[in-house]
Amino acid sequence: MNSSFSPAPASSEAAPVVLAGATGQLGLLIAHQLRRLGAPVRALIRPESRAGAEAESLRLQGAEVLEVDYHDAAALRAACRGAGCVVSALSGLREVIVEAQTQLLDAAVAAGVPRFIPSDFAADFTRLPEGSNRNFDLRREFMRRLDRAPIQATSILNGMFMELLKGQAPLIQPGPRLIMYWGDADQPLDFTTMPDTAAFTARAALDPTTPRYLRVAGDVRSIRGLQAAATAATGQPYHLFRIGGLGMLGGMIRVTRALMPARDEVFPPWQGMQYLHNMLTGQAKLTEPLDNDRYPDLQWTTVPELLGPRR
Repeated sequence: MNSSFSPAPASSEAAPVVLAGATGQLGLLIAHQLRRLGAPVRALIRPESRAGAEAESLRLQGAEVLEVDYHDAAALRAACRGAGCVVSALSGLREVIVEAQTQLLDAAVAAGVPRFIPSDFAADFTRLPEGSNRNFDLRREFMRRLDRAPIQATSILNGMFMELLKGQAPLIQPGPRLIMYWGDADQPLDFTTMPDTAAFTARAALDPTTPRYLRVAGDVRSIRGLQAAATAATGQPYHLFRIGGLGMLGGMIRVTRALMPARDEVFPPWQGMQYLHNMLTGQAKLTEPLDNDRYPDLQWTTVPELLGPRR
């Protein structure tokens, strides 16, 4: 249901938002958006990050920066005390997504924090079968722990970060001006920029009425839609190149994972291929209606705007 909510500017006496993963790319953007809304931010960083440019940026924005050891339950509980919401932008493998987030969740519950937003910023992994995506399996494992906890939880699902279309996701090939894909060229795909995701998350953190899931997409485009967007953005014609069916992509994932397992990497090549497979099958498509209109002051970046010369 698309109910709208406009968070009032936060006062200095408002309960702070605790932000984990604050020195990451998404975390920094969320902190910036929260401070723009006037919200007090308590940014959790690891001790080794204290002298980094990211920690200094947080301090300059007016965030309270706290060094935390996630294995120190008492210190983590103290960091959460008095907060109105805990937002996790942590990134990593099981040690982080399951274990560190569980330690953060336990601290939030013990400190009496009413709300928790986990690091679920992705396509709709709730609809995927086990084993289809290593990183999504970890998020589902934590989701089961979160759903048992006595706290109001809200996951924000935003599809693929749109910025990946300009590099890491191999769909758009500017050199040969090709849109490369597997499967059905008309399957709708969800994309949202990282700044738009951060702006939505900041508002959700200050919104006590959020449901269990919020689903947003700055743009929804099929492969043919990406072809039209790239053509419009560059003024040069792009053409479709179908590599093969989704079965072929599945086989490529298995071979790549066997040859280059890279088990300790968060995003090895086969992981990105799994993500593409999830999206191109339609299994990870965000269910509609989307929640884009929940915060009416937001404007969403489209794929042609991202690909255009001014970005």
